[in-house]
Amino acid sequence: MRIRGGFLVAAMAFGLGACASVYNLPLNKPSAAPFLPAVPPVGQRGEGSSTIVGLAFSGGGTRAAAFAYGVLGELARTPSPRERGRDLIDHVGLVTGVSGGSIIAAYFGLKGRDALTDFRQRYLDQDLMAELRTSIDLTNISRALGGGVNDDSRLRNWLNANLYHDATFGTLLARRRPVVLINATDIYNRTPFVFEPATFAAMCSDLTGYPIAAAVAASAAVPAAFAPVVLETFPGQCNAPLPEGMLRAARDPFTSPQLHAFARALERSRIGAVKYIKLLDGGLVDNFGLSSLTITREVAGTPYGPLQPNEAVNLRRLLFLVIDAGVGPGGQWSQTLEGPAGGALVSAVVDVVVEANSQSSFAAFEATMRSWREQMVRWRCGLRSEEVARLRGRSGPWNCNDLKITVGRISFGQLDAERAKILNAVPTSFSLPPDAVDALTSAGADALQANPTFQAFLRER
Repeated sequence: MRIRGGFLVAAMAFGLGACASVYNLPLNKPSAAPFLPAVPPVGQRGEGSSTIVGLAFSGGGTRAAAFAYGVLGELARTPSPRERGRDLIDHVGLVTGVSGGSIIAAYFGLKGRDALTDFRQRYLDQDLMAELRTSIDLTNISRALGGGVNDDSRLRNWLNANLYHDATFGTLLARRRPVVLINATDIYNRTPFVFEPATFAAMCSDLTGYPIAAAVAASAAVPAAFAPVVLETFPGQCNAPLPEGMLRAARDPFTSPQLHAFARALERSRIGAVKYIKLLDGGLVDNFGLSSLTITREVAGTPYGPLQPNEAVNLRRLLFLVIDAGVGPGGQWSQTLEGPAGGALVSAVVDVVVEANSQSSFAAFEATMRSWREQMVRWRCGLRSEEVARLRGRSGPWNCNDLKITVGRISFGQLDAERAKILNAVPTSFSLPPDAVDALTSAGADALQANPTFQAFLRER
């Protein structure tokens, strides 16, 4: 079953008058003093690593998780080009995930490289689809039109039992590295929704007590297949300040549309203009999960944020890889005069929206990284020598211009054409046969090694 096809097609292809109402109850709680760190913990806190690796795991069901799993495995087998005794996986400082990619992003955040030992057994080789309502019948079509075929409990409970074991974001935040961003879509405000402390503080709620399984279920809540995951806002129940950058962006209609919309969404939560936030699959607005990083950088308020000053001074190479398991073009209607129609039309429209938003987010992210590098270099080169020595933790020669930020994309299309065709034919389902998992895992490793951006990074010692 194709996740972004079957249920959505069924829901829109049939018009039933009587619908069974399906909805989810909010799991977040009010807090008079929600956790809100002064500085977002990105990178390697307390150290000045010269190398940071960031990863974005795209949506795409289990095929996305398996492809990302292959990339992580190859990073664990690749020695660091700059620090003896370490592998590149040890440099991963940030992971952002969407839908299927959020499943492995959260698990890697909890366990680090140990996630590689049992993620396949606990998730990739399991039949999650068997736990969900999947048949296309009158009852499920009625449920789809009434909110969603499945509420979030089945997916959330399965993820919790097999992967996360009651872990909350408090556990992730305590680990501090890598930083993990789980991304969903706020369907009322039409913006990305990021599970991070400031977003919850705007609701007067505390992220630290929120279940990781619930956030991942929201990130993977395909429309019609799942009812929206719900969060409740608690206006007037806390005094936690909204970030200054967000307040400025909410009041400045000339700021970037994406940032302005996101900031206005936080403000609506705080003042009670939105009582319940409804979340669906993060891929609807950004299938790469990069928008949250672009927004974070835009509101940082410093040349180096969201890094800390010592990280910004010591950093020499930042490699950010987007692991893209997205769906390529498909459908026989491109060979005929008629079509697409019915279900094929709906599926094509959804794929266009997802792909177009992903391309836009990638372009915006690349531009943000170029600007960030320029601002950081100007700041570094303006520091006094004694300040540089203090931030570096040592004296000696230092080149303020020696900073490179590289963004690369790893995808099926970068492999040979026949292999890419086979991989693109793998459905974006929550369950796959072992041979498909094998093919995707090995493809992730091979695509990483064949990627020119990655090879250039390894050569720069």
